[in-house]
Amino acid sequence: MPSHGEVLEINRHEVKITRPEKVLFPDDGITKHDLVDYYRRVSSWILPHLADRPLMLERYPDGIDEMRIIQKSAASYYPRWVKTATVRKAGGKLRQVICEDEATLAFLANQACITPHIWLSRIKSPDYPDQMIFDLDPSGDDFEPVRDTAHALREKLDEIELPAYVKSSGSRGVHVTVPLKPESDFDAVRSFARQLAEIVAEEDPKHRTTEQRKTNRRGRVFLDTNRNAYAQTAVAPYAVRARAHAPVAVPISWRELDKSSFRPDGVTIRTIFDRLKKQDDPWKDFWSSAVPLKRTQRKLEELHPA
Repeated sequence: MPSHGEVLEINRHEVKITRPEKVLFPDDGITKHDLVDYYRRVSSWILPHLADRPLMLERYPDGIDEMRIIQKSAASYYPRWVKTATVRKAGGKLRQVICEDEATLAFLANQACITPHIWLSRIKSPDYPDQMIFDLDPSGDDFEPVRDTAHALREKLDEIELPAYVKSSGSRGVHVTVPLKPESDFDAVRSFARQLAEIVAEEDPKHRTTEQRKTNRRGRVFLDTNRNAYAQTAVAPYAVRARAHAPVAVPISWRELDKSSFRPDGVTIRTIFDRLKKQDDPWKDFWSSAVPLKRTQRKLEELHPA
């Protein structure tokens, strides 16, 4: 017989988990209960990356093999203790979830939100991102070109004295991420990212491209900078992906990226906690490393004049 659910007491809030036995990952038998438990256990790692940011929720109420719901607007039935913020959008405004505590994480997991996606800016200064992301997306199954492209990008960032961190996507590629002081607007950050991506692509046009159309990529790694725009989102560190085995997007070290055994979808909700016990957070100094972009723009132009 199906259960009638359970009520969790978290942060002095009651969070009702409905149909905890509902299987969300059919091939692995991973249930809604497992998803809620994961997000509760990983809360101290993921919350610093979610706090103060509007979220886009990727939901699968009937499991990952069924319909996907991309939800930006907070529903009217959400409890009052779920924090929200109003943001502008084309033609109006939108109220979006801000997740800053374990109770909200559990509530969203009960909504079958498998993957929370974050804005690159905080609600206090929504037009000014505090990170810049290069999404390295392979066209085929060979990961080696992705690894080479990530290192080429890091070398360029080192040249212009920008810190570079890498994260597995939990899918097929990696994200190279730069922490920024929120002083330049999205137009400036996106323009800079495109310029740098084009430089890296031009150094190895056989294996790298900035082509938007998939048909024009011809098997090359796509250096995607499109996320660096107002209201665009990226998968949050430690978020689960809607793929077989429930892989997790995890911050990694550059040394780990070089291991032959590394796979961008190799860490799952069933293996991540052993990993977290055995190693330090490779992004522990991410926010303290943030730098302003303006002075770096001049360095890029000096090293690579148009």
